[in-house]
Amino acid sequence: MADQFKDKVAIVTGGASGIGRALCEALSQRGARVIVADIDTEGAQRVALAITTAGGRAREAHLDVAKGEDVRRLVGDTASEYRRLDYMFNNAGLAVSRGEVRDLTVEHWHRVIDVNLLGVLYGTIAAYSLMVQQGFGHIVNTASLAGLVGFPTSIPYGVSKCALVGLSIPLRLEAADLGVKVSVVCPGEIRTNQRHTFGLVGAEQAAEIILRGVAKNQAIIVFPLYARILWRLNRLCPKLLFPLGRKIVRDFRAKHHS
Repeated sequence: MADQFKDKVAIVTGGASGIGRALCEALSQRGARVIVADIDTEGAQRVALAITTAGGRAREAHLDVAKGEDVRRLVGDTASEYRRLDYMFNNAGLAVSRGEVRDLTVEHWHRVIDVNLLGVLYGTIAAYSLMVQQGFGHIVNTASLAGLVGFPTSIPYGVSKCALVGLSIPLRLEAADLGVKVSVVCPGEIRTNQRHTFGLVGAEQAAEIILRGVAKNQAIIVFPLYARILWRLNRLCPKLLFPLGRKIVRDFRAKHHS
């Protein structure tokens, strides 16, 4: 894996925290030049400084992925500076926020779609145009298990992530003969603290899994194990997950509408 990423140029959106930060660190450890892009400029600066202090190569970039022109500018500036763009990790997104559709406003839908869908779409379009011209590159879009099996009580989030799967897989087919690779990442819940939680993985382990999948050019990178099991069950017999979905809804209502 080290040879594949060594001296390559990678943009990681949402790079200031979580899986994005872990991807930036893991890529730099493998010798890649990393652009840590995030709307949180100070956070991106901290990540880039930590990487360079450790001997890696990174710089920060302020980026609001919901602004298409800013995304196009970052991709163009990166290509001008390094004469190439090897990897575009469209990782930035809003976290899950819970609520039933009956209680949501149109503004809530716009907020989620603007970042989780359009933000990734802007990055994909900008990187794809460049990569087709140069004849190589790999676009990696971060979706979610919710994009494969749905997520009652957080339907806008699931819809946005489902759309990313619908974007990435057919684009992979169009891109194959043009030298460009496309993968979509569909993680389940990620452990956000150091406490061990059965079945979950932390951001650092998630980044390692993602990079292994990217190195193998996997179309859909699903993890951890429980996420792969749920995905396969849903593909084989969707009605098997219906009781689980109903339980999620009832537990949510008991907590928020009692």
